[in-house]
Amino acid sequence: MLTVLSCIAFDHDPFSLGLAVAILVVGAVLTMRLYARVRRTQGSLKYMWLFLSGMIAGGTIWSTHFVSMLAYESPLILGYDVTLTAASLVIAILGTTSGLWLGSLTQRSALIEVGGAVFGLSIAAMHFTGIHAMRVSGVSQLDTLFVVVSVVLAAIFGMISTSRIARPVTRYCKYGAALAFILAVGSMHFTAMAGMNILPLRLDAEGLDLVSNQLVGMGVAFTMSVLLLSAMITYSIDTANAEVTNNQITQIAHQDPLTGLPNRKGVELFTDGLISRVALDNARVVVVTCNLSRFKAVNEALGHATGDALLRHIARNLSTHLDQDEYVARVAGDEFVVVGKPVYYRGYLLDLCKRIQKIVAMPFGAGDDAVHVDSAVGYALFPEHAQNAEELFSAAERAMHRARSEGGNAAQCYDPAKDDKVKDQSALAIDLRKALRNNEFVLHYQLQNDVQTHDVTGTEVLLRWNHPVRGLVPPFAFIPIAEETGQILEIGAWIVRTACKEAAGWSKPIRIAVNVAPIQLSDANFPDVVANALKESGLDPSRLELEITETGIIEDTNHALQVIQQLKRLGVRIAMDDFGTGYSSLATLQAFPFDKIKIDREFIKDLGTNAQSEAIVRATIILSESLNIPVLAEGAETEEHLRLLKHHGCKEVQGFYFGKPMPASEVRHRINSNAKQPQEVSETETKSAMSKPAEKPALQFLPARVA
Repeated sequence: MLTVLSCIAFDHDPFSLGLAVAILVVGAVLTMRLYARVRRTQGSLKYMWLFLSGMIAGGTIWSTHFVSMLAYESPLILGYDVTLTAASLVIAILGTTSGLWLGSLTQRSALIEVGGAVFGLSIAAMHFTGIHAMRVSGVSQLDTLFVVVSVVLAAIFGMISTSRIARPVTRYCKYGAALAFILAVGSMHFTAMAGMNILPLRLDAEGLDLVSNQLVGMGVAFTMSVLLLSAMITYSIDTANAEVTNNQITQIAHQDPLTGLPNRKGVELFTDGLISRVALDNARVVVVTCNLSRFKAVNEALGHATGDALLRHIARNLSTHLDQDEYVARVAGDEFVVVGKPVYYRGYLLDLCKRIQKIVAMPFGAGDDAVHVDSAVGYALFPEHAQNAEELFSAAERAMHRARSEGGNAAQCYDPAKDDKVKDQSALAIDLRKALRNNEFVLHYQLQNDVQTHDVTGTEVLLRWNHPVRGLVPPFAFIPIAEETGQILEIGAWIVRTACKEAAGWSKPIRIAVNVAPIQLSDANFPDVVANALKESGLDPSRLELEITETGIIEDTNHALQVIQQLKRLGVRIAMDDFGTGYSSLATLQAFPFDKIKIDREFIKDLGTNAQSEAIVRATIILSESLNIPVLAEGAETEEHLRLLKHHGCKEVQGFYFGKPMPASEVRHRINSNAKQPQEVSETETKSAMSKPAEKPALQFLPARVA
């Protein structure tokens, strides 16, 4: 260490050394700024910034080296080889460009430090090439230890410089990166120079093609001036353009007419401008999406005028109580967006989300008439989760949807592994709209059998979707989407028509059961759909059995009863499906004219091993016998299941014991031959072939109540 300090203090001219330091400081700060821009830019523009940053970095290292060599006071230096001097500049530019390129390929991996090491090693390569270009009146010797230490120092500080730009922890890390660059060059140069010794010999420079110290100095000054001036002009123009763009954004009226806040387009423009500005820095941009809970209920109960007033109230509170640098917008009916200040630490993110939820929860009105709403909050970050405003908003919205589905008050950060499922479901919903038109749906049928004779008594219709790309999509993956989007009405009508037409062609007049979704039951036109299907197919109405869950009844009991009575007048049968998994209210059995009760498979699968399941099955059978309603048990898979059901008086079963769901051609053959082919199946097969997900068993016999 003392040797290095002695070399700096006694072997160098202070003025020239000060000039070298000035060049290094300016070049280091500018290089690290440009490298930050490289990491936050995409496409061809990224490589333009990369080339410029490499030119500045290489030129800085090269200029610092030769100005420092001019400061090195030794009468033995004769001059510099032109070719090697030029080669050292090329090495510096190519090496630093390669290191910065490697460090910009990733957001978080160790490749950042690898690029920094290459950056540091290029400093050493340039230095020793420059030393080799120096011609002296003697023999220059390099101490191996000093050489190794100088190279290691260059690599370490190079790694720190790229790491501080890529992994900032404070707003000052950009200065730390520039300092690391300065230390990489300075420690490498002076450590290596401290280990250099020139043994004097009488050599003459005549006949050698050398460049004098003065010409080298002039060349260095000119080259570095041009590079720095070019970079500064480019940097200034880009910064000015960013400021002009931001000013234009603020002048454009992209406002939500109801609340006066910016609308989606306005906030996206603002966010793009913010991303452009922080691209010069190490900060992150956070977008928080906030969706109001129970806002639809407020509209329905208090009217749309009150709902609009509530939105204005929330908008005013957000604008008032959030910080001045936090940008608020309304992007949808009950959805607000907040773009936070540039982020340097995680604590700000969590604090911002909590403040937003607290502000939204402020009561609207006074006293007993005050309206309270909660909110679901999701957020995403630039550059971790997206590279532009549109992608950033999309990511934040997916995180918000997950927060809403999971419930609670926790703000959710965008997680591609979880939130991309929402995107996948959206794509599935789009494909679902074309599935019926493209004849991608097919019906399978599962047999229903008599417990005593094993004769086929009926079949249940199960929907299958043969997706052209995804293959066979399970019903639990697309039925909820169809119900949510309302497509289940059109799909359900197709199922009824197709099933009736198929059953009408069977040689034996057995029943066919079709599941009815809650949204179908709420449709006043559903009885007409069934009537038309029966008329077109010529199927005896008594052979059609519609399976209805209690969920489809309790949402609007009076309307459901009217629809069911219309269906009964057509002559079709009504079955209560999945009995035992909902509230299973006795009032439902009393109020609705059911022709059959289907015990859910969740209770049947544990028969023989679970006393509670067996007691529930037995109680259900006794209840149905008292009400004179037949019972069918779903999920009969083993001989033991069949034996116990027979013992408890169950007359009819459905399950894998008599066969898996099968296509129309196969079920037609089985019905015509009335084949009895019992078979036990594994639990894995059971799960893979289920037509709909099982609900949690929670049999609760409730006291009857008047709807």
